[in-house]
Amino acid sequence: MEFIYTEHELEDIAKQIIKSSSSKTLAFYAPMGAGKTTLIKALIKELGSSDNVSSPTFGLVNEYALESGELLGYHFDFYRLNDEEEAMDMGLDDYLASGGWIFMEWPEKIPSLIPNDVQNIKIEIIDEETRKLVLS
Repeated sequence: MEFIYTEHELEDIAKQIIKSSSSKTLAFYAPMGAGKTTLIKALIKELGSSDNVSSPTFGLVNEYALESGELLGYHFDFYRLNDEEEAMDMGLDDYLASGGWIFMEWPEKIPSLIPNDVQNIKIEIIDEETRKLVLS
């Protein structure tokens, strides 16, 4: 499935991703500045959280909850990892087994740790305002 969108259409794109996704584990492949965190922010809002969403670049993982206080899921940014062992040391397996939504930025840093049932999301920059998204 493929979408061409601008930032004004993020709410609709988030709805389409949630509706079309084959998994609650989403791996975002995109260059720096393509809007991964912005899209994840729209997804988390659409799923029912009012938490402040930011990239977990330095902390590696952020946790988000629903309005009820129940776990919504985890947002990872693997950009600063040196190797897959660091992801294992932080307890990645436990997060993946949580049953919550998993949003992974820079999953190419941990290729052998990506679950088989992951929903891959590729974002390409078309121009300053327009992106192409492919679900695979």
